[in-house]
Amino acid sequence: MKLISLIIALSLLLPVNSSAHELPELGDVSQATITPHQERQIGLQIMRQIRADPSYLDDPEIASYLNNLGHKLIANSDEANAQQSFEFFAVQDPSINAFALPGGFMGFNSGLIVAAQSESELAAVMSHEIAHVTQKHLARMIAGQKFDLVKSLATLAVAIIAARSNPQASQAILVASQASMIQSKLDFTRKHEKEADRIGLTILLDAGFDPQGMAAFFERLQRAGRFHENGAPSYLRTHPITFERIADIQNRTREMPYRQVPDSIDFLMVRAKLRALQGKPQDAVAQFKARLDEKRYTNEAIERYGYIHALLRDKKNKQANTELSHLYQMLQTDSSSSVLTDHLLGKAVRIEHKNVIAGAMIEALAASVKLANGKITEAFNIYKDALKIYPQHRALIHGYADALIKNKQIDSALEFINKQLPLFQNDAQLFSLQAQCYALLGDRMLEHRAQAEVYFLKGHYAGAIDQLQTALQNDNGNFYQLSSVEARLKQMKTLKAEEDKEK
Repeated sequence: MKLISLIIALSLLLPVNSSAHELPELGDVSQATITPHQERQIGLQIMRQIRADPSYLDDPEIASYLNNLGHKLIANSDEANAQQSFEFFAVQDPSINAFALPGGFMGFNSGLIVAAQSESELAAVMSHEIAHVTQKHLARMIAGQKFDLVKSLATLAVAIIAARSNPQASQAILVASQASMIQSKLDFTRKHEKEADRIGLTILLDAGFDPQGMAAFFERLQRAGRFHENGAPSYLRTHPITFERIADIQNRTREMPYRQVPDSIDFLMVRAKLRALQGKPQDAVAQFKARLDEKRYTNEAIERYGYIHALLRDKKNKQANTELSHLYQMLQTDSSSSVLTDHLLGKAVRIEHKNVIAGAMIEALAASVKLANGKITEAFNIYKDALKIYPQHRALIHGYADALIKNKQIDSALEFINKQLPLFQNDAQLFSLQAQCYALLGDRMLEHRAQAEVYFLKGHYAGAIDQLQTALQNDNGNFYQLSSVEARLKQMKTLKAEEDKEK
């Protein structure tokens, strides 16, 4: 999904009425006519389209990092409502942008994460977006709208689907639906932006990050917009950054004591992984190699980690395996590195840092390299050892289950997946892998039962109902399983009816 689709998605849903007296004052949510449940349902409907698009980054490691960071900020915010749920996700788009959707959903383009020069800068943008949600800016926009919401959602769905194959067609649809007029009413008001800056800065500070990160990032974006007018960061268009706003942030932080906050290893590794995923595979390989050859890096282990990802993406599997050995050797001998692993000795070493996922990320990458090189036994040993240390790391779980399936160990894969599902009941990928197992075993009823959960978790209730009905048509004679499918179908139909009633 192109970035413009996301911007227009918001514009279709969140127009700002130009008459100031029709919106409640900032900070006053008592006049908002939309309930939190309604706001969440709107957000879920938009997320269905986003999750169905190839640009949605369904990567458990990146998602885990963003959600860890986001909830760390929320935990230190006095503004956050305990009843408000949040979900942070990434979009594969080199443009620099981030956006908040109704219901606490927040998207971050890969380009923005890569452009952030420190974790404090990324946290600053995230804090700003969180403030838009906690201050009910989005809810008040929806409450003040004067057009049919359901109709706009239908138009949005058609536009996003069209954008996947023909961006020009998508644009034509949106113009026909007067999207341009709605877009002009989209942008948060200056008061909204200043309030989000002020509250976001407090969230950033209370969470222990460098408050200078906000002004530094905004200044860099503004310079990019000034010198590259046609290619200005998209964030400037959706969140207009003025000299006045930057000066206000600088004034607020001027008297604050200097705070040097080191970037987490998680941030550095996720950023390196995203750099490896950007652009053409061969270009990513060349860029990493050049930085390593010229020693243009702050952490060699991180740079080599990204390099291996780029090599795998470019199908240079043997070279990736060689680089993996170099990475292991370097980590064993470099005591200054804060990323520790000792897999060459047959042991994975836990990284003693709070909320660190970096060690598991290295193990997941190592297993992928071994599988790509046909070293099945080595890959399985890596998965087994790593899962003892990182039992809840979903990339390891998904990778191990997928490797078992591809190596025709279906019964072992199904047993492993079924043990994981009670712990990860909202993991659509696990249900998809379960469906693959049942399909290969010839159990059509349970295959469609599992596939129904995939549709359900992605918000496609109608599709989930169809899968369950198909499951019933493939009765396998197991009374208990049949009863379970019938009960789930009844639940799904109830949820679908409630959704239709909301519309």
